[in-house]
Amino acid sequence: MSTRPAPVRPLDAAVVAELATAADALLARHGSATSPDLLADLPAACAALSPALHHALRPVDTDDGLFVLRGLPLDDADLGPTPGHWSTVGDAGARWDVVLLLVSALMGTPIAWDGQQDGRFVHNIVPSPGHESEQTGASSSVLLTPHTEDAFHPGRAHLLLLCCMRNHDNIATTAASIRLTELSEQDVAELSRPVAPILPDDAYEQAQRFGGRPAPVPTLFEGEDGLHLRFDPAYTPVEDADETWRAAYRRLEAELARVCVAVSLEPGDVLVVDNDVAVHGRVPFRARYDGTDRWLKRASVRVPGRRTRPAAEAAEHGYGQLALEAH
Repeated sequence: MSTRPAPVRPLDAAVVAELATAADALLARHGSATSPDLLADLPAACAALSPALHHALRPVDTDDGLFVLRGLPLDDADLGPTPGHWSTVGDAGARWDVVLLLVSALMGTPIAWDGQQDGRFVHNIVPSPGHESEQTGASSSVLLTPHTEDAFHPGRAHLLLLCCMRNHDNIATTAASIRLTELSEQDVAELSRPVAPILPDDAYEQAQRFGGRPAPVPTLFEGEDGLHLRFDPAYTPVEDADETWRAAYRRLEAELARVCVAVSLEPGDVLVVDNDVAVHGRVPFRARYDGTDRWLKRASVRVPGRRTRPAAEAAEHGYGQLALEAH
């Protein structure tokens, strides 16, 4: 794992105050962070924000494929206990839901999935009893394998945002950029072939019921700005592929592990990951289920006009996606 620190994009006090004021006004006006009227009000709220805030919240623009947005103050005492399951969160941290929605809408178009966390645009990521060893955000005791978010889906997000509510144990989120790896031309060519499918993960009940096997997809592909990847080894049946492809896939895994960085988020930090360029995961930890466990909020964003999906994906089946047009 690389010792290189993750890039940090600090927010100055004026920008933080403006963002907090806008979030508080939206929440006061609509009463709930999940209100359809609040979601519909986001474009107008974003349009009223300053150019300085728009610039501060521009998408990822380096080969690292990520940055940490830092400077948003969060009071742990105001949060209440970490819930034991996303479905029991209620209005806890609602102000931060709205902050994250504003950040998401400034970076692009927030999206949600009707088959995950009841179609909410902001998800709560907490360890949950009975899910400790799964390859989902509810796990804890196993390494969450580095992966592309929603890798199985052709309409997956361009950007993934993880906002830290609580992380007393300094549990690291891991991330690795394809742009920092050193792969041979032969490996790139091999992994650009659509050989293996990526299956829906366990968090998507609706997708798990989808009939039929997904079509094979390329692991690597060229975008307008360089090499991209679509990677989720935990849900890729690599054993069905030929040995040449499997060997190239193993070398990609090794390279991603070599350039991987560990990011221990602080309360109020927002980790922004370019979902076409970097994979992310999480180190194992022991959940206590005593109200003090790690708690993140997650949002997914599409960037309008960004063309990073291979044409071959156009025929793939969808699993249910909702989009909030915030621009």
